[in-house]
Formats: sequence, C-alpha cells, structure tokens
Amino acid sequence: MDLVIRNARLPWGTVQDVGVENGRIAAIAPGLGAAAREIDAGGSLLSLPLVDAHIHLDASLTVPERTTNRSGTLLEGIERWSQIKPDLTVDDVKTRARQAILWEVAQGAGAIRSHVDVCDERLVALRALVQLRAELEPVVDLQLVAFPQEGVMCYPQGQRLMEAAIEAGADVVGGIPHYEWTREDGISQLQWLFALAARHGRLVDVHCDETDDDQSRFVETMARLTAIHGLSGRVTASHVTAMHSYNPAYAFKLRRVLAAAGVSVVANPLTNIVLQGRFDEGPVRRGMAPIKALDAAGVQVALGVDCIMDPWYPVGTGSLLRAAWMALHVGHMTGQEEMARVFQMATAHGHAVMRPGAPRELAVGQPADLVVWDATSPVECLRLLPAARWVIRRGNVVAQTQPARREVRVGDAMVPLELVPESGHRSG
Repeated sequence: MDLVIRNARLPWGTVQDVGVENGRIAAIAPGLGAAAREIDAGGSLLSLPLVDAHIHLDASLTVPERTTNRSGTLLEGIERWSQIKPDLTVDDVKTRARQAILWEVAQGAGAIRSHVDVCDERLVALRALVQLRAELEPVVDLQLVAFPQEGVMCYPQGQRLMEAAIEAGADVVGGIPHYEWTREDGISQLQWLFALAARHGRLVDVHCDETDDDQSRFVETMARLTAIHGLSGRVTASHVTAMHSYNPAYAFKLRRVLAAAGVSVVANPLTNIVLQGRFDEGPVRRGMAPIKALDAAGVQVALGVDCIMDPWYPVGTGSLLRAAWMALHVGHMTGQEEMARVFQMATAHGHAVMRPGAPRELAVGQPADLVVWDATSPVECLRLLPAARWVIRRGNVVAQTQPARREVRVGDAMVPLELVPESGHRSG
C-alpha cells in the first residue's frame, strides 16, 4: 500500500491500522503489512477532515489594514466592504485567500465552500478564486458560490452579473433576499435564483434571514421553491439567524417544513454571535440559528467559519474546530451525544452540503481524506481544540503540525503536563 496509518483510534473507539492505496482507503484492520509511507497515530483520533461550509475568502485578511467596523453591525460591514471592492485586484485576492485557505488546511479542513461577491462589474474576486480553485486542488476541495452581496433586484445589472458569474465558473447560486428593499423584491429574488440554478444544474446556497428581525421569513419561501424545482438535498439556507427570534409555534412548523423539503442549514457561530443582537439593549439575543432543535427535527446542519479578519469579524484564524466549539456552547449541545453530533456537523454534514449524493464516511473504498488529531475522540477534540497532527488528501500528507507540549514546575523539576485528568479518563 501507499500509506498505512498505524494505531489510529477511529471515531467509534476501536484502534486499527488504516491502509491507503491509489488515494482511497484500502483496508481497516490491525497489523497491516508494510507500506511506502507509515504514520504512527499512537492511539490518537483519525477522522474525516473538517468541512468549512461557509466562508468569504475574498474579504479575508482585510482588517485592520484596510478598514474597520466601528458599530460591529452587519450593515456597516457591507458598507465597509463596498468601499474596498473598487481597489481589488486578482493578485491581491489570490494572495489573501491562499493564506486563509492554507490556515484552514493546516487546522484540519479538507473542503471549503466560499461565497464570492459578484456585485462587481469586473468580477475580480470570482476570477481570482476560480484560478485559486484549480491551483490548490491537490490540497483542498474549494467550491465557489456566486454571492450577490448587495442584492439582485435592487442592484444595477444584478441579474446579468449573476448569469455572468455562473458562466465564469461559480459552482453554486447564492442570494440575499433580506437585503432587497422590499419583501416582494426578496421573494422575486429567490424565484429568479432558483430558476437560474435549475436551468444551469447548480446547487443553491442563500444568505437567508441574517437579521434579528422576527418578521424576516424568507426561508419558508426557500423551502417551497426547493420542492417546486425538485432540488431536495441541493439547497442550503445559511445563517437564518432570525430563527432565534421566531415564536415557538411558527418555529416548530418551520423546522418540519425545512426537513420535509430537504433544505440544509449552515450556522456560523463565531460571526453570528458577534453581528447579531447589536440593537438589543438587554437581554442580548444569542444570534445563532437554533441548531439543536433543527438537528432534532431532521434538518441537516453544517457549520462555517464565515469570516477571518474582515469587515464583519475582526479576528479569527480559520479554525472550524473553534467554530464547532462555539456552536456547542451557544447551541446548548453539551451532552456527550450532542457534542459528538456537533463534530459530525463539522465533518460529514458539511461534506453532504457541498457534495450531495456522495456520502462520505471512514470506510474501505472511500477517498483517503483524513485527519489525525492530537486527541482521542471527537468530544475531546471539541474540549481541547488540539493540533491536526497530519492532514491527508487522497492519501497524501498536505499539512502537519507538531503539537505544543506543556511543562510546569513541581518542586525542583519541570514536569510534562497534559490537559487530561490524572485518572486517565478522556472525554467521549
């Protein structure tokens, strides 16, 4: 075999060797034979890679050098970004986006879906990321969403630019209905976008109801259009933060509708809780979609980093594991089974959002896209936020990290310290 990962602890707890040949998992068993390359996991967790199902790579790493968001609101973020756009170049976008992508890969990401602003006559950001998608294909699976940041119906030539973005290589049709001037225009935007996606055979991923306004309810229209166009499993509603403010009776009905229609939801915990609730005087709302209730209702939930040092979120390192850590806190998902479920949202669920109909699991015959963590279980990953020791794509190591080792003084000596109880018990 090309690669054997020895003594790998699988997510269900058993320790096995995992063999890889021709970019796919060829065997999972103890004591596999020699290979061209071997990695000793030493009992550490082997998992599917993280999937960042929502980020804006075109805006990444523009703060604080180019702008800042003093109010911390979504709308000021959009305004500040619109001031930056005229000065974008292909090289500039590629340089910043490449760095952000490599940060993510080094921290365990194997796939990234990036929304790219196409409210720009030059389509600079999209052209840059189409080039980067090809250049970094050996390292990461990059999927691009044509995202009309400033609207479709209210933006000059909005429809033409969306059409041009699809022709230029966007994989997914995006949208932002709550940004239109009227509810009627928001509905018209969705109707037009879904028809565009159906015509070109594209997936759909819409920034929907990203507001604290409990009257913003475009996601129900998304569910209906998904059914009308036969797009079950191919549509994602991103953010849907208004859902945290819906009355319980409507929210209950909506969750059932989304599950029946096959609409997935992507929450972006880090940015959601920063941008939302800015107009509240108290109590301040949490600002994230109710992922626990959605998951329980059968709605597929995935997670995104959303932003890295941009006009909407001034910090961050591109760690989806940190976003998942925040999700379990904000989403009240701290039971052992619930935390394991959050890890699935960050891995397998994200893959299903990006590549519907191509299930991904850690099994023989599946692509050898894998991560060895400096932890022993999915729950411990969420507790420790450990290093991704080895990140593997198609059987090739594309990133590796040497974990930090801690020592503390005990008496006259410095002794190693692990963040694991002395009883030897480990999370999960």
